[in-house]
This record gives sequence, structure tokens and C-alpha cells, in this order.
Amino acid sequence: MPELVTSSTEFEPVPYWAKIPHGLWLKEATAVAVDAEDNVYVFNRGVQPVLVFDPDGNVINHWGNDNPPDKVRILTDPYGNKSMFWDTWFARPHSITIDHEGNVWLVDDVGHQINKMSPDGEYLMQIGDGNEAEAQSGEMFNKPTDVAISKTTGDIFISDGYGNSRVHRLDKDGNHILSWGTSGTDPGEFNLPHNLALIDDEEVIVCDRENYRVQVFSIDGEFRREWNAHKAVAVEVTGTGDDVRIYVAEQGPTTGSPSRGNKNVGNRVGVYDRHGNRLTRFGSDTFGEEPDQFLWPHSMAIDSQGNVYVAEVSFVEWGRYQEPQREFASLRKWKRK
Repeated sequence: MPELVTSSTEFEPVPYWAKIPHGLWLKEATAVAVDAEDNVYVFNRGVQPVLVFDPDGNVINHWGNDNPPDKVRILTDPYGNKSMFWDTWFARPHSITIDHEGNVWLVDDVGHQINKMSPDGEYLMQIGDGNEAEAQSGEMFNKPTDVAISKTTGDIFISDGYGNSRVHRLDKDGNHILSWGTSGTDPGEFNLPHNLALIDDEEVIVCDRENYRVQVFSIDGEFRREWNAHKAVAVEVTGTGDDVRIYVAEQGPTTGSPSRGNKNVGNRVGVYDRHGNRLTRFGSDTFGEEPDQFLWPHSMAIDSQGNVYVAEVSFVEWGRYQEPQREFASLRKWKRK
């Protein structure tokens, strides 16, 4: 059984880090990634789906929309809710990854595609024909959720999560190698595989969100181990060997429940060793918009200094339920000190 221990590593929130110019807006920052220069790429559901910030929080690039700002469309999300989105290059932004070569990978969940792009937004490869596979068939794709790239082989690992319970492994050219997982709660089964990462390029760790756990597999899909985390939604891995650190972001209770006074239930980031022993955890034990609080974590990235960025789908889960609807905080920075 993994142990819960305390380390001396501490993190502190950085208020108002992102400086977003007039005319740009996020709606919500659905995903975040960091490149080799510690520039921060934010995949969002606003008017420009990719915003690039320098380490000081200044916008230095943006792309993903050639249409006028009033051109919108109505889409149905994976939960069956109809929402308005700007008519951009992507149907519904979900996940972003920057690989070891600096390529930007974007997962479009209701578009059923994974896009490999240059840092300036040039299409390099597209995986998936845009058609929705039969739900829980295991075929690619039914609302995929995340992608991770092997540094050694270039193999592509994809969590096919909202309409499937599957992880796919492809080679660097997008050719299918193998898949694993099915719907369920036993080891090796999934109930919404939402995010994944590689450990030493030898293991795959998967956030099995609605099973409230992470699972670790070999790169061939053999189950290795698991541990619990409240609605485990995002995972990032730093270090190698015995110095591996695994960051797991947890979502909070179901929409609406903070009004019931829940405390210390999700809305945190935990840091673990490779065996699942928790070393530290940060984030307030209450829900909210203060710099040390979270609303609905969804994605996470870590820069070369150990600073942590967290993107939150705060509009879908909270903002649209307000009267009137409004944009909530959705991009956080925590500084390692």
C-alpha cells in the first residue's frame, strides 16, 4: 500500500501571472504545456485556441483561428450538453503536449483527431479521419483525451477516453501497434482514461478519472500497479530512475457540491514517487478562485525550474451555471520554492 509522507518541497501560488491582451480571451484554459525554453502553450476554448506565453506571462504568439471573432458554432460536449464555441481550426480543444523535438500535439475530443503541429501552427500530421468510432468498441477514436510521445522511439500513446476505455500505441508515423483496456473497474480496465504520461519511456501512467485512481502499465499494456487519487485528471512526470516524481492533479466533487461545504476533497495536486508514495500536496482544501484554490483542474505542465501550471475547465463546470454566465479563473501558476 503506498505511503503518505511529507517532503520539504513546497509550492506557492503566483497571482495574476498570465497577462492576456485586450481582444483575446480564454473562455477556459483546457490544457497547458511547456517547451524547452519554458514558454507556456495554452490550448483554450476562446477566440484563439493556442496562446503562447513567455516565462513572465506575456503573450508572444497565438494561432488557430482565421475567422472573424463573431463566427461561432454550437456543439454537443461528451456529456451531452450543448455549448457555444468559436469557429476555429478545432472542434473542441481538449489536450496539448509538446514532445522532445518541440512539436505541438493537440487533441480535439469531439473532432476525434490528434494533430501534430509546429510551434507556429503548421499542420505536420493528423491522426484520425474525424469520424466517431462506435462507443466502447475500442476502435480509434471516440472522443480521445490525451497524447504522450516516447523520447526514444517516437511512439505515440493516446488515451481514447470519453467514448472508449482504451489506450492506443502507434509508431512515430501514426501506424497502429497495439491497444489495451476495456470498460470496468478491475486492474487494466478504465472508467474514463483522461490523461497519460511516460515514466522513463518504459511505463505508461494513466489517469483513470472516474475510477478515482492512476494505473501504471508497461509500454505493451501489461498492468503493473495503481493507487487512488480523487478524480485523477492530469499527470506529469519529471526525473528518471529513483528521482522520478509523478504529479497528479485531482478534480473536486461533482458540479454544484461546493455549496454543500465540502473540504479537502480533490482540487489539489499531489506529488508521488514512482511507487505511489505521496511526497507532498498543494492547493487549498476549499474550492474557489483565490490564487491558492482550484475550481476544476484539467491539465498540468511543469517547467525546467519545477514550476507547475494548471489549466482548468472552469466555464464548462462552473461558469455556465452562473446567472449571468461568466468566465472564471482557468490558468494557475505555482512556483517551486
